[in-house]
Amino acid sequence: QVYLVESGGGSVQAGGSLRLSCTASLDSASKNYMAWFRQAPGKERVGVAGLGFDGSTRYADWAKGRFTISQDNTQSTLYLEMNNLNPEDTGMYYCAAGPWGPLRLDAGAYLHWGQGTSVTVFS
Repeated sequence: QVYLVESGGGSVQAGGSLRLSCTASLDSASKNYMAWFRQAPGKERVGVAGLGFDGSTRYADWAKGRFTISQDNTQSTLYLEMNNLNPEDTGMYYCAAGPWGPLRLDAGAYLHWGQGTSVTVFS
């Protein structure tokens, strides 16, 4: 059974931090590339950060220096550490996985999606 389950969302004051987790049940090839996406209310889904099977990473410009994507040693859990959050970071955060490279923050490149976890940042 294929699934991606996100957790760790919540409400946080501006300047605070959250760590999102994504538990993945996929064969290795299906998760060669994994990423986090965000969808703010009334806006399109956009890429936040991506991680390749070779350890390569890619970040949206606005996420650089504040967000860090990582994976546990078993490669079954993907993380997104988010620091110095601001109200513009509010939205639903989705975990995605796919077999095809190169690593990119394009939603169309990913086959498998979780249901999302909600993040609200208040000022």
